[in-house]
Amino acid sequence: MFKGSNVALITPFKNNKLDEDAYIKLIHFQIKNGTNGLVPAGTTGESPTLSHDEHQKVIELCIQESKGKNIVIAGTGSNSTKEAISLTTHAEKVGANAALVVTPYYNKPTQEGLYQHYKAINDKCGIPILIYNIPGRSVIDMSVDTMARLFELKNIVGVKDATGDLDRVDQQKHKMGNDFIQLTGNDDNAFEFNKRGGIGAISVTANIAPKLCSDFQKASKLNSDENKLEAAKLDKILQPIHRSMFIESNPSPVKYAAKLLGLCNEDVRLPLVKVTEQTKEAVKKALVLANLL
Repeated sequence: MFKGSNVALITPFKNNKLDEDAYIKLIHFQIKNGTNGLVPAGTTGESPTLSHDEHQKVIELCIQESKGKNIVIAGTGSNSTKEAISLTTHAEKVGANAALVVTPYYNKPTQEGLYQHYKAINDKCGIPILIYNIPGRSVIDMSVDTMARLFELKNIVGVKDATGDLDRVDQQKHKMGNDFIQLTGNDDNAFEFNKRGGIGAISVTANIAPKLCSDFQKASKLNSDENKLEAAKLDKILQPIHRSMFIESNPSPVKYAAKLLGLCNEDVRLPLVKVTEQTKEAVKKALVLANLL
């Protein structure tokens, strides 16, 4: 179920409020272009600056609009265990297929603290949970051993790995086996990630290039020489877009790209700001090279 191209959905704003019409448009753009899974209210969706009501609303809208055509992996993480439990149980109640729970940022818990945080969420819900391990934003890095302990719990099924360390794919596969779901959170390493045993991505780039990302993911997991060549070709097309999406803090570049494609405006919430003119030129160039603009 949790394979292929899954999009870390941006949250469109207008006058600093949730732009529901643009958000619904984005969801249907993804469905039309072959995206496997929708991931609302993750960090790309600016979850730290969404109100509790907005957070729940974007998850509910995503589930309603997808109508079961796509899986929905709701972003329900927080650096407060109580809040993460509340968001996860809400997501389960309204019909999410799974929850994506980021490692608690700022608090810097120990490995035992990480274990107890996820165990507490696991014990209060009944839907699959994907660990989101992103040391670059959360400061902490969940160890493979801690992940293995968590995998023994009933609802912990896998990881969105944004460590950027491809050796972790091998280590996690060796420790937890093939049943442990591994999705990359780094668009740029998706090709090699899948070669080593990953089964897909939770992607920023898929917001603006969903068909390319979906086609790439499908080709990368097929074994024929023809498909391997196709995956390599698509990866080469996508790499300049991947790079441009992270010149400045995510999701400012991808929101600018979405504006260029007529999907939504580029508004972000403070402390994020719109991208500079130099970054705009790089984003435009990448979209042109991929024949998206």
